[in-house]
Amino acid sequence: MGAAIAGRVVGAGHDVVAWNRTREKAEALEGARVAGSLAAACDGRDVVITMLADDAALEEVVFSPGGLLESLGGAVNMTMGTHGVAAIKAVAGAHAAAGQAFVAAPVLGRPEVAAEGRLGIVSAGRREAVERCAPLFDAIGRRAFDAGELPEGATAVKLANNFLLGCAIEAMGEAFSLVRKYGIEPQLFHDVLVDGLFASPAYQVYGRLIVEDAYEPAGFTTLLALKDIDLVMDAAELARLPLPSGNVYRDRLLSAIAHGAGDHDWAVMAREQAQAGGLE
Repeated sequence: MGAAIAGRVVGAGHDVVAWNRTREKAEALEGARVAGSLAAACDGRDVVITMLADDAALEEVVFSPGGLLESLGGAVNMTMGTHGVAAIKAVAGAHAAAGQAFVAAPVLGRPEVAAEGRLGIVSAGRREAVERCAPLFDAIGRRAFDAGELPEGATAVKLANNFLLGCAIEAMGEAFSLVRKYGIEPQLFHDVLVDGLFASPAYQVYGRLIVEDAYEPAGFTTLLALKDIDLVMDAAELARLPLPSGNVYRDRLLSAIAHGAGDHDWAVMAREQAQAGGLE
């Protein structure tokens, strides 16, 4: 996802300096200069974008010696990965205490959508900081959704979006298994879905993966989905909010991982459902 986003920023004519903990990944970005350190990547920048897989990686990049907290200077830290509420609040608080600008801007969409510049972006932070990031939103996405001035607000929207999508995929797996039990071809049911009430990209894309049993290569892995649902349930616990569907969704992910599908697309939940029903 980060490479696709960087490619869009380069393509829009921005001066891009890339840094990755695995240098070869940064070197693969055409049109970007490669920095030898995170501090060097921050030097002279107006915005520093982070796209990291989990909270531990974000905290390492921000708080480690030579990290963003020490190196950001007058730039904005625009964090676009999916992180937990507690982690985002901690990073935002640290930047604020240091007099630095921080924007949470998680994205909505798969890597192929990112490459086409059609991501949704949910942004939150101080107005002046968000406005500095606006030209990048134009390069990266189809629309930026303003979630206010509290960065954790953008996090909550992103987590809620992933929660609903994950539950939809799990429910699709159940529905496809039901029609298969009665001898209906999955393709027919997919046609019914996307021609009626469920004519949306989520059902079109993930329904197609289920029909074709095509879970590799992954656009979004089962392991990453498990990380996200854990963040969702943590956020719900903080808010004292029951999310009963989350337990079903999480259990299906755990089952897939136990069966060796941790690196498969999270739509593989449908296969888990089919196996539970004796269809595989």
